[in-house]
Amino acid sequence: MLEELKEEGIVNKVGGRFKLSTLIQKRLVALSAGSRPLVEANTQNKMEIVLQEIIHDKIYLDASNEV
Repeated sequence: MLEELKEEGIVNKVGGRFKLSTLIQKRLVALSAGSRPLVEANTQNKMEIVLQEIIHDKIYLDASNEV
């Protein structure tokens, strides 16, 4: 799961470490509030779900840093 965070590809995809951190935090809050996952996941680990959503281009930050 955390192996994805060690690779520069996911950091570059989002636009930097700060944006990646912001995106992960905002999406974790949304999932905890009851949002449905946007990818098929065989886990209940929300962090793994968020990382898979980023990898599959299901979520991103817009210009105002909103998910």
